[in-house]
Amino acid sequence: MASIAVFLSVQAAVALAANEGNFLTTFQWDVNANPPVFGIAVLAFGTVVTSVIAMVLAVPVSVGIALFLSHYAPRRVAATLGYVVDLLAAVPSIVYGLWGALFLVPHLEGLYFWLDDYFGWTGVLAYDGGAARSLFTAAILLTIMIIPIVSNVSREVFRQAPKMQEEAALALGATRWEVIRTAVLPFGRSGVISASMLGLGRALGETMAVATILSPSMDIRASLLNPGGGTFAQNIAASFSEASPAGVGREALIASGLVLFVITLLVNGLARLIIARRKEYSGANA
Repeated sequence: MASIAVFLSVQAAVALAANEGNFLTTFQWDVNANPPVFGIAVLAFGTVVTSVIAMVLAVPVSVGIALFLSHYAPRRVAATLGYVVDLLAAVPSIVYGLWGALFLVPHLEGLYFWLDDYFGWTGVLAYDGGAARSLFTAAILLTIMIIPIVSNVSREVFRQAPKMQEEAALALGATRWEVIRTAVLPFGRSGVISASMLGLGRALGETMAVATILSPSMDIRASLLNPGGGTFAQNIAASFSEASPAGVGREALIASGLVLFVITLLVNGLARLIIARRKEYSGANA
C-alpha cells in the first residue's frame, strides 16, 4: 500500500508541477498543450454522481434480496437464487459493459423520454434525445453490478442474527416483519454498512463497463440523462494508451489515479470508523 502511494505521488508531482491550471477545479484536459492545462473537476463530478446514484438504488434492493433469501424463501428456492446471485457477481465487467451498450442503452431511451416529459422541468432529468450514453445510464449499470456484492454480504450477516431472539419474538406474537425490524436489521446494520462500502469501492473504481457505456466529454451538464461526462477510471482507461511518454500525459492520468486512490481509502476508513463506533455503542448498551 505504501509503495503504491509513493509511486503515485512521485509521478503525480511531475504533472502537477507542469500544470498551468488548477488541478482540482479546471474543467479542461489538454495535456498536449504548451504548457499543459488539465483538471479533475469533471472526472470527480462524474465519479461521485454515478457512485452515489448506484448506491442509492442498489442498497435497498440488495437488502431486500438478502432478507428474502435469508428469512422468507424456502430453502431450495433460496439456494437456487443465491447461486444465481453469486454467478452475477462473477460476470466480468467487460461483459456487463457490452450488455449495457447493446441492450441497456437502447431500451433506456424510452424511459428517459418519459422522465423528460414529467420531470424535465427540473433540468436534472431533461433529455434532448440521442443515445442514452449518460452518467445516469452508467449509474444504472453500476447498480446492477454491485447488487450481488452487497446482497451476498448482507445475506450472510442476516443469517448470523441470534436465533434465540428471533424465536423469542415469534413466541411473543411478533410477525415475521416485526422480528426482522426489531432483531435482524439492528444486528446486521454494521454488516450492511460494510457491504455497502464494498459496493461503493467497486462503483468508484469500475473501468471497462463505464468506459463502454459513456460518451465521454470534459464538461459538466445539468442533465444526468444527456450523453457526456466522465469518471476517473474511464478517463484513465481511454487515454493511457494514447498518452505520449514525451509529455506529462501519463503523469497527469496517474495524478487523477492518485485522487481516486485517496477517495477509496477515505471511504474505507469512514466505513471502519462507523462500524467501530457502532460496536462501541452496542457494547455500552449491552
